[in-house]
Amino acid sequence: MGFSELLDEMGGFGRYQWLHVTLISFPGLLMASQNLLNNFVSGTPGHHCSVSTNHSLWNLTQQVDQEDVLKAFIPMDASGTRLDRCRRYVTPQWELLTANNSVNVSHLPTESCADGWTYESSEFRATTVSEWDLVCTRRPLKQMIQTVYMGGVLAGAVVYGGLSDRFGRRSILIWSYLQLGVLGSCCVLSQSYSIYCMFRFLSGMAVSGIILNSVSLKVEWIPTKTRTLAGTLTSFYFTFGQMLLAGLAYWLRDWRKLQLVVCAPHFLSFAFSWWLAESPRWLVLRGRSQDALKTLRRVALINGKPKMTEKLTLEVLHSHMSKEMECHRKTLTAYDLLRTPGMRRISVGLIAVWFSTSFAYYGLAMDLQKFGVSIYVMQLIFGAVDFPSKFVALAMLTFLGRRVTQALCLLMSALFIFANTLVPTDMQVVRTTLACLGKAFTSASFTTVYLYTGELYPTIIRQTGMGLVSTMARVGSMAAPAVLILDEVFPALPSVVYGGAAVLASGFACLLPETLNAPLPDTIQDVEERWSGKRHAGQKEGSSEDEQVELSLKQVKEVEGSGLNAL
Repeated sequence: MGFSELLDEMGGFGRYQWLHVTLISFPGLLMASQNLLNNFVSGTPGHHCSVSTNHSLWNLTQQVDQEDVLKAFIPMDASGTRLDRCRRYVTPQWELLTANNSVNVSHLPTESCADGWTYESSEFRATTVSEWDLVCTRRPLKQMIQTVYMGGVLAGAVVYGGLSDRFGRRSILIWSYLQLGVLGSCCVLSQSYSIYCMFRFLSGMAVSGIILNSVSLKVEWIPTKTRTLAGTLTSFYFTFGQMLLAGLAYWLRDWRKLQLVVCAPHFLSFAFSWWLAESPRWLVLRGRSQDALKTLRRVALINGKPKMTEKLTLEVLHSHMSKEMECHRKTLTAYDLLRTPGMRRISVGLIAVWFSTSFAYYGLAMDLQKFGVSIYVMQLIFGAVDFPSKFVALAMLTFLGRRVTQALCLLMSALFIFANTLVPTDMQVVRTTLACLGKAFTSASFTTVYLYTGELYPTIIRQTGMGLVSTMARVGSMAAPAVLILDEVFPALPSVVYGGAAVLASGFACLLPETLNAPLPDTIQDVEERWSGKRHAGQKEGSSEDEQVELSLKQVKEVEGSGLNAL
């Protein structure tokens, strides 16, 4: 018997599991706010060069429409529809204000914004862009904030992943809540760009610690048969969080207030996380079986199973965890993910899929202002499309299989991204629709790849494999904001890069083996035998096809529940 059977005897998905999953998942509402915060905290308001008040005629024009008067100081941009954001005339061109003037503006001398910029306050009251002038030649610094944050998420995955194996999931989760609450709130006090980036980097590390350890704690306390339902329901916290961010940002419209509102609630998470129980699996594997026994007895009491407290002994606990303890004695490293041909082909394919999915997802999600629609409305819509996309992904996975679904989702997202580059900027409805469809398929790709990865990697090295490919996803999310700068070379170039990466990854996905209704591999040898077409070691001679399918479905569901915590 396995540990999941022991959880069933203790009440299955009982009162404790409901509280446990709810308390761990609830802070997930604000994880989307952290990942997508730069859209609003560093939103770019309308702006133009500040006009020097030293001009004698400027003060005489204060009683007339300043929008018209500004045309004497600032040229129009290339589109001819608005004032240039980065240039102004060297001297005021008052003749441009007269009717039927014949001045050739292309020959008039201009200069950069020597006196700074004037920002509009209709969409944002204050952002890091308006506070530190992250526009024109300093515009790449705006995208760098998101890259630095994602770098922190990547560093956190490496640091806190190892620390959680050493000190426990619960301890690192508690610390991560405190770190995000303190350092995220300290961002509000930042008086310089560099200090703000430092706090965002450290906040990203805390976010990674929260995500990694909350997922582990949830999965390790939920019985196998309820993982699918629990995983599906908790995966929507991130979706609701995206929509919540739109409402908070619209309400506050000030970057310091928004930063504080999405970080301060983690002090509450820090307070109630002390009630959570440590993973008994980790406790046993670390030689702390007595602590694991106390934890399990406490959970049995909460679940209304007082008789189990008497039945639970060290011998019973060890008998239920014999397989985990045996696997724990075998030391495997990341090198084993690439050592053999079958594992190497799987790892290379998954690295490409994870990188491109995250690359395209954050490329779309972090550039909401380009669609010509209110950024708050776009954020709300982008969050809402995740609902149907997850259900569509589950239907495709059931009927088309994992490989076809993965390749098709990536290919469709690329097609919608490419299509958007051909639509004129004034067709806002069409552009918004195509962007939402592209984002929906990248979200579906995320849902698929979480499940697919768990089914491809063998049990003995599954966590190491998940760590490798999720690291590549962080690299993709770091690279995505930097690519947005390419629109200065050619407006459609970022979309071409995002779409091209998705097309390339869809090709790699086609090389992966199909896992629909297949038993989960336990060892690297299982993977190699299945890849070469030999009979799987776990398939007994003479067993019926129905028995094999039933066994396969049971094993697939075990991973499916934990894999649906996409994003």
